[in-house]
Amino acid sequence: MAEFATIARPYAKALFGVAQEQNQIESWLGGLKQLATAVQQPKVAALIEQPESTSAEKALMLIELVGLGDAKLKNFVSILAEQKRLLVLPEIYAQYQDLTLALNHTKRALIRSAYALNAAQLADLTAELQQRFGSTLEIRTEVDPDLIGGVKVEIGDQVLDLSLQGKLNALYAAMTN
Repeated sequence: MAEFATIARPYAKALFGVAQEQNQIESWLGGLKQLATAVQQPKVAALIEQPESTSAEKALMLIELVGLGDAKLKNFVSILAEQKRLLVLPEIYAQYQDLTLALNHTKRALIRSAYALNAAQLADLTAELQQRFGSTLEIRTEVDPDLIGGVKVEIGDQVLDLSLQGKLNALYAAMTN
């Protein structure tokens, strides 16, 4: 999906710029989410890839399926259809979301833990991470029993591995090298 990220970046930035000018950042985020979800459905993806349909027909089908009302978003979908980029919509949505978070000085964080964290543990960990990274965090958690104990935190391209599995791997590497 690295190529999708590269392809999606200019579209996401351009759409975000227009959304800022129009003061529509949040409302377009919802429309993009609907479009991205629709495109990920196998039947919709199959319709988009049909060579016998024109790009205008594909764009219209997607616009009607989602019930898109905003004229500028409709135009954006039409441009994507003409460029044969409709299947990149989920990545465009993800990058648009990242731009929205960055505007609000917020970062996404994924916390993986060996066991489910209770509310107090999550609140303490969130406060420590926000202080360490100097920004507000949007937290998502996952349970990963392979970690054995501790947590592994991913914020953007930074990884903070405080898991027992990570420490064991580091010890193994130090002993074998």
